[in-house]
Amino acid sequence: MKISEMFKTGKPVLSFEVFPPKKTSGVESITAAVDELAELKPAYISVTYGAGGNTANTFTRDIAAHIKNDCGIEAMAHITCVNNSKEEVLTVMDSFTEAGIENILALRGDINPNVPPKTDFSHASDMITFIRSHSKYDNIGISGACYPEGHTEAESLTEDIINLREKVNAGAEELISQLFFDNAFFYDFREKAKIAGINIPISAGIMPVTSKSQIERMVTMCGASLPQKFVRMVTKYESRPDALIDAGIAYAADQIADLLSSGVDGIHLYTMNNPYVARKIVDMIGKLL
Repeated sequence: MKISEMFKTGKPVLSFEVFPPKKTSGVESITAAVDELAELKPAYISVTYGAGGNTANTFTRDIAAHIKNDCGIEAMAHITCVNNSKEEVLTVMDSFTEAGIENILALRGDINPNVPPKTDFSHASDMITFIRSHSKYDNIGISGACYPEGHTEAESLTEDIINLREKVNAGAEELISQLFFDNAFFYDFREKAKIAGINIPISAGIMPVTSKSQIERMVTMCGASLPQKFVRMVTKYESRPDALIDAGIAYAADQIADLLSSGVDGIHLYTMNNPYVARKIVDMIGKLL
């Protein structure tokens, strides 16, 4: 089932994201966590793409196939153009379809300084256009990423939204946002996207805080702003790990409740492979969906 079809019910779509294990571990190292997440019955679970190489392709495919075929939950496999040539994209796409995977998230991907990037595609929109040019993938649902505060490499949010429109015109059917901690950025972005003629569903990406180091790492990577309310919370509980986890769960649940009351299309929960955190949030917001 194409994920874009899930939004036609008019109800907000709840989805999760997991990431593959490191190359030194096997897929079985996260199978138990994936199974627990599947028990929470999200509409779908996406699987990120590792840091380049065939191992990343295989792990992403195998985890997504397990979610789809063994857990009975729709799966979305990430694919990046910075890691793949045109020939490699076709190989990965064939591998996904052979495993029964019907949805992908097409991304440019983060450039790894230790891995020379492939140059066949400059942007995710180029890869989407390439995939859409092959009729054998017509039944594959393609989603794209968006950035409520603008991509870190874009000169402005306006420029980023213009580029996003190219991604939609290329064939993206749903958008998943980068994480954010201030809903005002998401609402402003959503309004600007609508004015720009972007009318496909947009799911809000929410990451519950579990540690100070996690936040520092993610903010460095994506440039998300930290509101004073959030900073006070982290500062208050950073020396008490268990308290910070509970505070982070409460903060994320509050974000989600506000988003749902404001008519968000979907919530995409960055679970960090942590079923406990996901379960606590679902327990808190489940009746709002």
